[in-house]
Amino acid sequence: MTYEEILFNLKQKKYSPIYFLQGEESYFIDKISDYIAKNVLDESERDFNQTVVYGRDTSIQDIINTAKRYPMMSEHQVVIVKEAQDLSRSIENLADYLGQIMPSTILVLNYKYKKLDGRKALGKALKKEGYLFNSDKVKDYKLPDWIITFCKSEHLSINPRTAHMLSEYLGNDLNKIANTLEKLKVVMDGDTEITEELIQKNVGISKEYNTFELNNALGEKDVLKANLIANHFGQNPKNYPLVVTLGVVYGYFTKLIKYHQYAGQFDDRTLAQKIGVHPFILKEYQKAARNYSMNKIARIFGYLRQYDLASKGVGNASTNDGELLKELVYKVLH
Repeated sequence: MTYEEILFNLKQKKYSPIYFLQGEESYFIDKISDYIAKNVLDESERDFNQTVVYGRDTSIQDIINTAKRYPMMSEHQVVIVKEAQDLSRSIENLADYLGQIMPSTILVLNYKYKKLDGRKALGKALKKEGYLFNSDKVKDYKLPDWIITFCKSEHLSINPRTAHMLSEYLGNDLNKIANTLEKLKVVMDGDTEITEELIQKNVGISKEYNTFELNNALGEKDVLKANLIANHFGQNPKNYPLVVTLGVVYGYFTKLIKYHQYAGQFDDRTLAQKIGVHPFILKEYQKAARNYSMNKIARIFGYLRQYDLASKGVGNASTNDGELLKELVYKVLH
């Protein structure tokens, strides 16, 4: 089942006896587990019927024994195992419980950052019964859509460009993104639109000086804008570390070379997916591709490697990061 289907069923009080929540994205695992912890039992029922344990402090047999108990004056008991990945060496023993499940127990295992071996008995059985949820990372090109959907769930609005800027700045960390949006909601004072100005004031992302705008300026070969941003980054090295900037620029030109490879083979939506960008900004890559041939991009990758080494002191004794970035921008643009 998907994350949305699980939450929908939970809200309808349709419970599974086991929720094995596994995968790299902790956000979805925490959301499902927290919802169960807060909503399945009434507050008066939790003292006797809700158990929370941590993988490092328990064993599979202890978990099975707890799960086999009858609830006290309640229809259900809830057993939540946090950090269940700490039980990875013995987790297969949980298969014993699947043959004798206690229907009144809701057993939740938060198996973060790992996945079961799907070839073994436990993984096969959990998948067959529909008890297994894979919490995968949201792909970078889908992050703006995820942000827009999250905002709608909070009765907020955000335009695609602003969502893209926020995803570029915060990276692929849904907990960080959700926390940032929730903090913005607190300071919005009844407003419902998350604007670039609001983000600039409260998150610290400059509307004009950020890596998203630097990539745009490079792509458009806007010499003035690119140099203004490079100068600003150089004057504020703590806020704009060169190593981070180099990584973002490298990612941009990697996507641009993919555009060259796939352009003309797919429709725009599929092309955007192949490149790894949101369809909203595909036109910006179309423009940039006219400014940079594949040969030029290959040379840019060489520049990026050169200045990455220089920032680490290789062949560079005195030039600071700000000057290195300005040199790099010059070579990219000319």
